[in-house]
Amino acid sequence: MLDSYIDTMKLLKDSDQPYATATIVRRKKPSSGKPGDKAIITKDGQIHGWIGGGCTRGIVLKEALLSLKDREPRMVSISPNKRTDVFDNTKTYTMTCQSGGEVEVYIEPVLPKPTLVILGTSYIAISLAKIAKAMDYRVDVYTTVAEHNIPAEVNTLKALEELDVDEIKASAYMVVCTQGQNDVPALVKALSSGTEYVSFVASMKKANAIFAELRDVGIGFEQLEKIKTPAGLDINAKTPDEVAISILAEVIKHFRTPSKDRKSSSDQIELQNDDFYMNPVCNIPVQKSTAKHILEYEGEKVYFCCDGCKVSFEAEPEKYMVVE
Repeated sequence: MLDSYIDTMKLLKDSDQPYATATIVRRKKPSSGKPGDKAIITKDGQIHGWIGGGCTRGIVLKEALLSLKDREPRMVSISPNKRTDVFDNTKTYTMTCQSGGEVEVYIEPVLPKPTLVILGTSYIAISLAKIAKAMDYRVDVYTTVAEHNIPAEVNTLKALEELDVDEIKASAYMVVCTQGQNDVPALVKALSSGTEYVSFVASMKKANAIFAELRDVGIGFEQLEKIKTPAGLDINAKTPDEVAISILAEVIKHFRTPSKDRKSSSDQIELQNDDFYMNPVCNIPVQKSTAKHILEYEGEKVYFCCDGCKVSFEAEPEKYMVVE
């Protein structure tokens, strides 16, 4: 089983797919999951491995998807009785399964390293590409001049005209390092990509002059506000390598810090797989194809993670279902 776990991790890593790992760290009988049992959960809800069934499986799936959403690990305690003897950073769930038992599960998101898209071939662009590759980032460079000294080991090296913004992931980090070579076309491309992060290597005086040109070609104020300039954290950088490090520091800070959008509605998950159904009693996802507890209400099939939820629903169905 360990070999399969490692192979799955490698496959997901090689394809740049995010996933979460879940490991049982404590167990009280008769829970089927045991300490050391582990699973990998992908963003489409697939669970590879074993962390128990019933309530535990659904709760771990929900918390794994939340960890991918807010980019933060968590400890989860699942018990038939509400526990108060847990650490402050532990999320507690009251198990509705009639089988009993307790488990504590550590869940951690594993995210692909950032993709850096560099527009330009300035000295700072060269330093940025070199250092980012040393950090094992994916680095795509789009040149603005015929001659350049960008390291050959970058993932993509093309002319700016060849940049297809529709192929740029929303999670990519766009850094415009043109420094006088096609500044406006490069920024128009960067803004058209729809990425969350766009920065421009320039002084405020230079940036304001370029922004005026962007306004002349139809770029609105809302789009201009998305551009971070000067690029990078203020560490009093002077040399191209230092500026590159300041930019990467800002990228790391953005990548590692959950945004307000990721944190909002933190208990809501998006089920990307039609085989999942949200249990109306405990608000935990259930896999329809493997569900053992099913009944029909008002012409609709209702799926439950365990016998306890089914019993509760049968007693007061109108409490849990809203019929249009």
